[in-house]
Amino acid sequence: MSWDAVKKAREQLGRERNAVIKDWGGRLPVALVYPNRYYIGMSNLGMHAIYRLLNRENKLICERAFWEGSGLVVSIETQRPLSDFAVLAFSIPYELDYFNIPLILKDAGLPFFAAERGDAHPLVIAGGAAVTANPMPLAPFFDAVAIGEAEVILPKLLEVVDKGLGRTKTLEALAEIPGVYVPQMKPEGPVTRQFVPKLDENLASSAVISPDTELGDLYLIEIARGCAWSCRFCLATRIFCPVRYGGLERILAQAKEGLKYRKRLGLVGAAVSGHPKIEPLVLELQRMGAQISVSSLRIKPLHRTVLKAVLESGAKTLTLAPEAGSERLRRLINKGINEDDIMRAMAMVAELGVKQLKLYFMIGLPTETDEDIEAIVKLSRRLNEMLGKGARLTLNVAPFVPKAGTPFQWQPMARLEVVNSRLKQLKAGLEPAGIKVKAESPAWSEVQAILARGDKTLGSALAEMEAPTLAGFKRALAKCGVDGDYFAHTEWDANIKLPWSAVTSKEEVEMLRRETGG
Repeated sequence: MSWDAVKKAREQLGRERNAVIKDWGGRLPVALVYPNRYYIGMSNLGMHAIYRLLNRENKLICERAFWEGSGLVVSIETQRPLSDFAVLAFSIPYELDYFNIPLILKDAGLPFFAAERGDAHPLVIAGGAAVTANPMPLAPFFDAVAIGEAEVILPKLLEVVDKGLGRTKTLEALAEIPGVYVPQMKPEGPVTRQFVPKLDENLASSAVISPDTELGDLYLIEIARGCAWSCRFCLATRIFCPVRYGGLERILAQAKEGLKYRKRLGLVGAAVSGHPKIEPLVLELQRMGAQISVSSLRIKPLHRTVLKAVLESGAKTLTLAPEAGSERLRRLINKGINEDDIMRAMAMVAELGVKQLKLYFMIGLPTETDEDIEAIVKLSRRLNEMLGKGARLTLNVAPFVPKAGTPFQWQPMARLEVVNSRLKQLKAGLEPAGIKVKAESPAWSEVQAILARGDKTLGSALAEMEAPTLAGFKRALAKCGVDGDYFAHTEWDANIKLPWSAVTSKEEVEMLRRETGG
């Protein structure tokens, strides 16, 4: 037992409110594992939703565990090692957290690969946005993967596990559940993604209140799931479709509960401003005395009521996402906004006296040219002038990464020399005007692209890594004979069999082909 890990977990638990601690007698113990730090994982609303969902069941125990970078992983609630649990349920929203999964399994004393585990080992399952889109790079590690939304899948899955059928019979039974992919069992047809039909019954909100998180001053409330605009690069649009909105009364009830703990309410959704009742919702929240926070606002629609409420709640920085500088590229990615929309939004921002504005752009998009980058420069300079003196404009720039299940899944990521050249062009055009450019690492974005479009051979490479570093990843790829360039930088023929074909139907693929003209 690592007493440092135990001490840290007890300290975190001591600063929490609403953690659930149950008697272990006669209950199925499930460890909800987030493969990154507590500080990050406890800001993920999905973790809160699953924790609350599972602990509603009297016959289950659900305790949380996080990867803090080294040492034995223990649960927050009772500081038990992962080997004490019957089920390890990983929540995996991001590809770059894949590196930590073999390390967690190793520290738990488990064989890396599911095929090497026996009845004495916990059942290891996974879910989350990244593995719903493409579970293949992690398939060798997991006994089962939930394809879709946990509220629909997890209760049925854990009911099978609780029967104690033994590993082989359990896997056979799990493979029969809609939305469950069992890598060791070849599915008869594509596993169908599952989703909650009515969001009101499953609106997520903060389950555990803690100051030790990235969003520790907020009480988070889900108001929408999915997005109506269907940008062609966007993973969330595809795996959380159809778009569903929480009802006004239900959201306000969540807000009333949240105000017992926090003055600031964080409204969560892929496109918060698209909620059909967003204006009356915001006005009523203000009447209740709430301060309102959102991660970003869509340029269209951008409601003055919402913008004003966010600023009056003490927001120091406002975030908007044009994504591309040229009209041509915005049409290509199906962003659904034009330059007039951007100018109208900026006029409103300037009128309300915003002093710090952050703009999200992508570079390396399919068909992008130097002229498209120059369009970002011109647009940003123009918006900076509209903000006026004393205001500060920052660009957050991310390289385009193709994601499974999107219309751009066949497209390559731009090569690193191209991405770096584009970044250099942006900085040269903007920094002399006092506009700061922050960029995600192109090299790490390349790793993300490899994992996003990868197949099962990536599992062997992840297991070979000595440390979660760029150099370590490249060495592991070479050792296992995996061609990272194929997954990241090769344009694929639209008729190839995709690595993730086990979780996507021919009809879905055909729909995506039609959307991109393939």
